[in-house]
Amino acid sequence: MSTVSPKPRREVRWERMFPDELESAIAAKPVVYFAYGLCEPHGPHNALGLDGLKAYAVCCRAAAEHGGIVAPADMWHCHELGLFASWGFQRVGEVQPYLTAVPPWVHFKNVCYHVRAADAAGFHAAILFTGHYGPNWRDLKTLVGILQPHFAMRIYGLPEFEANRPGFDVDGKSNDHAGKVETSLLLALEPECVDLSRLPTRPGPDEPRPLHFAMGWNAYQSSQRIGERMAADEVRFLGQKADEMLAEYAASPPVERSPLSFEQIEVIWDNEVRPVFKEFRTMQYLDRPAPPPESRWRVNYEIPDRS
Repeated sequence: MSTVSPKPRREVRWERMFPDELESAIAAKPVVYFAYGLCEPHGPHNALGLDGLKAYAVCCRAAAEHGGIVAPADMWHCHELGLFASWGFQRVGEVQPYLTAVPPWVHFKNVCYHVRAADAAGFHAAILFTGHYGPNWRDLKTLVGILQPHFAMRIYGLPEFEANRPGFDVDGKSNDHAGKVETSLLLALEPECVDLSRLPTRPGPDEPRPLHFAMGWNAYQSSQRIGERMAADEVRFLGQKADEMLAEYAASPPVERSPLSFEQIEVIWDNEVRPVFKEFRTMQYLDRPAPPPESRWRVNYEIPDRS
């Protein structure tokens, strides 16, 4: 009876890999990418999941080109609360927003468990890559700073636009929302999720700009060529960052490693994250005006005390 050898494959997506493939990939380059996003309005011309779709696709390209594994995408993220609610009222309006939103304390605790799982699997480096803009990326970096001392694995968190423009502290001003940048990226990465024919007619110079599902008005300048260039820059940045993190790990490897327990994660959360959680920017208003009482965005505008 003949034995048929498995077909050679080059898969980087954790959930699509066979156990021996995952083991070989970790041995070759023990880096894991976590992609985060949100389903939310991104203009009438983009799929709702733009944030997570672009982040996941960039991670897959980085792993395919530079090595590593991509964890299953997480499309549940921060929204509806505090300044996000104010932004929704101003930029989306009273239409159904079709959000996959969870409160910040749910999202960030999940991140803690994602990091735990990666460390327990034997990875030496984990890159947490969020395609959802707003203040949450600063909180991600804060959380990574809290978690890092508890793990031998190196951890780095960043927003997608940091990989696009390294070293440029944009604070949300040089990226866009469903405009030229995001639309071009999605055109390059997931072209079937963009339909430029759905763009509304441009208003005249003296006409008011109506709400169009939080569309950036420079979306008309989008092109796949622009998106490919940005995607290539981001893939290169992530590959370089992964190599830096592996070098750091190799320079001072742990004597031994053992997985953290669920209870240890809860203790870290209660003792180190919870005391400073009210300082997270996603738990602040940041001087944005409140939605009016009758707005659908008012229901979660008030931020509860999570201390």
